[in-house]
Amino acid sequence: MAIELKNISKSFGGVHALSDVSLTFGGGKIYGLLGPNGAGKTTLLNIITNRLYADSGEVTIDGEAAPGRDRALGKVYMMAEQNLFPESMKVKGALKVTADFLPSFDLELAMSLAKKFDLPLSKKVKALSTGYSSILRLVLALSAGTPYVIFDEPVLGLDAQHRDIFYRLLMEHCGGGEQTVILSTHLIQEAAPLIEHAVIIKGGKILRDASAEALTGAAHTVTGPAGLVDGYTAGRKLLSETAIGGLKTACVEGEPDARIPAGLEISPMGLQDYFISLMNEEDVK
Repeated sequence: MAIELKNISKSFGGVHALSDVSLTFGGGKIYGLLGPNGAGKTTLLNIITNRLYADSGEVTIDGEAAPGRDRALGKVYMMAEQNLFPESMKVKGALKVTADFLPSFDLELAMSLAKKFDLPLSKKVKALSTGYSSILRLVLALSAGTPYVIFDEPVLGLDAQHRDIFYRLLMEHCGGGEQTVILSTHLIQEAAPLIEHAVIIKGGKILRDASAEALTGAAHTVTGPAGLVDGYTAGRKLLSETAIGGLKTACVEGEPDARIPAGLEISPMGLQDYFISLMNEEDVK
């Protein structure tokens, strides 16, 4: 059971937003969809949810294909970009209306999550601040109960405390293996502990599609005096390097040597460091 994209391409005018993209999202994992602005992330998500149609290729949801796959689309909830409820509707009413239209929606859970976020249930939706308007959409998505839940830049406009609450609730309610989550975000460092599988996209092309553990385990950083670092990295593939004064830090593909020369510090590469190094490498090409 999975969302499968096969050879998806999409252009806007003469600009290729997606080029022959093939991906699978499933297995109850939390996927990180990572890429710079304009990489094609939102276009990809909109094609999955039928908000856009691909120029070529096929999307299937649990094996069901073709535009108009209404039953299959009922298994996917994508966090809305804005609240479209009537201006006079209160937050509590918005939760109840969603429960009426979405059979899998857990109203009791939504009420509980609203309390954890301090979301005022008696306030009109139109009167919510930008941050709380985003929180309402988060609560709806976290409570959707569908097999697939999609978040596109979900924490924009949220303060650090509310972002932390969201990440914890996402793990608690969507990270148990029963739901597959696609999380598109620029805040990689914050989201990294949640991400089990990373899809890295740039210029409409998939650069990496692998478990986060495999990606971060495939490289490491070495820091120390420039001469020692240069000696250590000789003959290795460098993802990136920076120098300040006489010190240098290099991101190196592959596992570290069993014996590390004195004066060098070796550390595992985090997902954000890997992403930045990969983007820098692609920019040089």
